[in-house]
Amino acid sequence: MDPGALEEALRAGDVDELIRIVDACCSTRDWDSLASLRVRCDRAHETGHQLWPVSSHAAYRLALEAPAHYAAAVLVEEAGRFAPGPLPEVAAQHHTWAELAPHVVPGAPGMLAAHERVIRGEDLSDVVFDGPPVLDLPMRLASWEPRYALAEYHDHEADFPTPPFPPMSPVELPPAPTPEPFDDAAVALRDIARVWTDGSNGRVEVVAVTGDVLGAIAALEHPDTNLAAANIARVGPAEALAHLGWAGASGGAFGRRPGAAAGRFAALWAAAALTGLLDVWPPDPVRLGTAVAELHWVLWNADEPTTGWRVRLAVEDAVRGRSWALNAHDTR
Repeated sequence: MDPGALEEALRAGDVDELIRIVDACCSTRDWDSLASLRVRCDRAHETGHQLWPVSSHAAYRLALEAPAHYAAAVLVEEAGRFAPGPLPEVAAQHHTWAELAPHVVPGAPGMLAAHERVIRGEDLSDVVFDGPPVLDLPMRLASWEPRYALAEYHDHEADFPTPPFPPMSPVELPPAPTPEPFDDAAVALRDIARVWTDGSNGRVEVVAVTGDVLGAIAALEHPDTNLAAANIARVGPAEALAHLGWAGASGGAFGRRPGAAAGRFAALWAAAALTGLLDVWPPDPVRLGTAVAELHWVLWNADEPTTGWRVRLAVEDAVRGRSWALNAHDTR
C-alpha cells in the first residue's frame, strides 16, 4: 500500500480510491494496514469526512478473508453496518469457532458467530461460552432440522440462495372459514418476516382457522382476487422449516439481513409455538422434533409470477383441528 496515496485519499475523503486501497490490501494480504485503515475511516468524522462505507467494507473484508484474529476483532457492535450481511455470519463462512474463539471479545456478535458456526454443522454443545446467551438455541443441529440455506459472501457481492421448491399440484380451495383470534403460533409466523415489514416494503398476512390447511389458505386476504384455487406441495417439517429459516434470515428487498442464526431462531420459535411448546425455552430438541413431525406442512402458491421475496406456508394440527397459513412478500 502506498502511504502517500492513502493519506491523500483520507484527506480528500475519496471513497472510491479508499475502496481501491482496501482491495489492494486484500490482494497483498496486508491485514495490519487494512485493520488500521478501518479504524481511521471509522474516525474520519472527526475531520469532517463521512467514510462509514469504507470502514464497513474494510471490516467486511477482514471478517471474510483475513486470518481469524483479524476477523474476530471486527465482531463488535456496529462494525460492518453497511456490509452485505452481519459480520458474525460473514466471519463464520471461512473460520471455525476454534479459530475465532481465542480472539473474540465477549458479547453478542461473538456469540452470534458461534451460532452461525452451528448452522454450518459444528457441534458446540460441550463448549463453555464467555458471553450472553443471545439466541439461547441448542448449540448443535438436531437430526430433524433442515440444511438451512446459507449466504455465500464474496469480496464485493453476496448470494442468498433460497431453499428448493418441490413440484406443486393444483387444488380447489373450499369456502373460506372465519379466521380465529391470533394465538402464539400466528404471532410467531407473522414475525418470521418482520424485517421485511419493518425495514422494507414487505407485507405479511397470517390467519388461524378451525379446519384444514386448504381452509387456512382460502381465509387469507387476497386484495386482487378471490382465491378459489392454489398450487400446493405437502412437505416434511425439515423442508418447511428451511423456508421459514430462509425468510427469518433475510432482510428482504431493503432491510438489514439478520443472518442464518436469527433465521434458525425464528423457525424453531415458530415450530415451538405451533406445537404448544413455548412454555420452556429452548424446548427439548427430541420433544420438539416429535411434535413437528405430527403436523401437516404445506408450501403453496397462487400461480402468480415468482418475483421478489416470498414465503407461503400452511400448517395443520389435525389433533386440535386447527390450521394456520402464512403469506409473506417483499419486492423492490
